[in-house]
Amino acid sequence: MTAIVRVDDEVIGVEEFIRVLKLTGQFEGLVEQIVRDKLTVHAAKKHGITVSPEDIQERADQFRRVQGLHRATQMNHYLDVLGVSLDEFESFVTDSLYQEKMLAEVASDKAVEAYFKLHSPKFDSIEVSHIVVDAEGKAKELISYLRDDPDSFAEMAREHSIADTKEQGGAIGKVLRGSLKTDIEAKVFNAATGDLLGPFPSQDRSFFEIFMVSAKHPATLDADVAAEVRRLLREDWLMARAQEHVIEAR
Repeated sequence: MTAIVRVDDEVIGVEEFIRVLKLTGQFEGLVEQIVRDKLTVHAAKKHGITVSPEDIQERADQFRRVQGLHRATQMNHYLDVLGVSLDEFESFVTDSLYQEKMLAEVASDKAVEAYFKLHSPKFDSIEVSHIVVDAEGKAKELISYLRDDPDSFAEMAREHSIADTKEQGGAIGKVLRGSLKTDIEAKVFNAATGDLLGPFPSQDRSFFEIFMVSAKHPATLDADVAAEVRRLLREDWLMARAQEHVIEAR
């Protein structure tokens, strides 16, 4: 048995370590990340991306500075404690550089702009407020009242809503597509500014929700949207790479 740690006379080995990861739900996420990293490295090499000795040295120096290891002897001791050889450390650094360079190319500025042009409606946002009550009759009464006096929405939210947004007058704030339940989202995003919608029942009809659209924002490629586009580009690319390989869980 390969030991990982000893507690007095009890040795915790690799098999127990893996069993705990599985039982705590951490195993699949860790394996998925390792697989993603390996797929990215394979793709980078296939794509002709190179990592120079200078790149490796610079990244190794950066790693040592972050860890506060300023002398070669300190670094060697650090690796000895981890049970990692210099060759294994260099391989780790090299693979991380392959991953970064490949993913930077996948989610380049040009790729982000092209994706945004094709999918810009996905990044439209709205500002919305809601009121949540526990009875359908009460929700309908509020809708009727608010149609006559829409400016009282915040006041009615503070007085009647059971949601944690009541102190903010029911304001949820800016939301992107995909932030609301599918059936509600389609209606809310198609509504005009100032429209009241609902009441929408929960699945068990234990509460009913009223929405008001306070503003609509057509998509713009700002920093937040660009970051989300990069995430989507990487996810789509990794999914495609996974289809090219045989991946078996053991």
